[in-house]
Amino acid sequence: MKSISQFLFTSVVVLFSYSGLAQGESIIADGAKLTLVSDEYQFTEGPAVNSEGDVFFTDQPNDRILKWDADSNSVSTYMQPSGRSNGLYFDHSGNLLSCADEKNELWRIDPEKNVTVLIDNFEGEKLGGPNDLWVDPEGGVYLTDPLYDRPWWNPSVERIKERRVYYLSPTGDELKIVAEDFVMPNGIIGSADGKTLFIADIGDKKTYVYMINEDGSLANRKLFCELGSDGMTLDNEGNLYLTGDGVTVFDSEGNQIEHIVTGEKWTANVTFGGKDQNVLFITAMDSVYTLEMNVHGVR
Repeated sequence: MKSISQFLFTSVVVLFSYSGLAQGESIIADGAKLTLVSDEYQFTEGPAVNSEGDVFFTDQPNDRILKWDADSNSVSTYMQPSGRSNGLYFDHSGNLLSCADEKNELWRIDPEKNVTVLIDNFEGEKLGGPNDLWVDPEGGVYLTDPLYDRPWWNPSVERIKERRVYYLSPTGDELKIVAEDFVMPNGIIGSADGKTLFIADIGDKKTYVYMINEDGSLANRKLFCELGSDGMTLDNEGNLYLTGDGVTVFDSEGNQIEHIVTGEKWTANVTFGGKDQNVLFITAMDSVYTLEMNVHGVR
């Protein structure tokens, strides 16, 4: 017999899997083709969409954040230097949150580009290197903390050895561990209703799904699929998009339904952009691409 928590979690997944597409209809728009926006970078990562549909992304080796303008389909530099920014996400006040890898920090960048350091340690120790993040409906921040050695780091500085996922409270005054037992956690995304969280363990080639409790803690860890991911996003149909070898798309029950080939050696991250959030924005190696979709993002 299922416990109440198991029943509620199952109900969330069932509701989340509702599809508005006609039976057999592709998630990709009819006739749509992957379109190169630009290949003028060194390594692209961390796409995040603002309220206007513009996408901000990073070129970490060149220490800059760039902005894709949804109206003009053009790219400009937003901030350089950028603290070696990696993953990005907008909070509910329009501030850009950044995994600032240079000093193992989490930044808040306001619209005037003023920087506030939200996290610079956990219990007095340096994090391994904040990588990806998601902001829940209450304003709390989930943060993955893998460890990839960087050429700009001081090798004498010790960092936390455990690979974890942390949660920063909406008030910003509490940072706590919410998930452990990973080889290398990386991509992370949550559902729009704030009840479900996906975490990719790219080091173990697995992605897990959790139920989110009211206090931000996680419960009912379940294996979602046997594939890890660098970055990830969700669409309005409950489909999960994982990256690495192109973009692999799974429905809410963990069945693969699509594979988008980029032709690049590595595809790092993905989000939905555009005024209607129906443009899939993909970062891959030195390039960024767009693809028109029949589904849209859930921000």
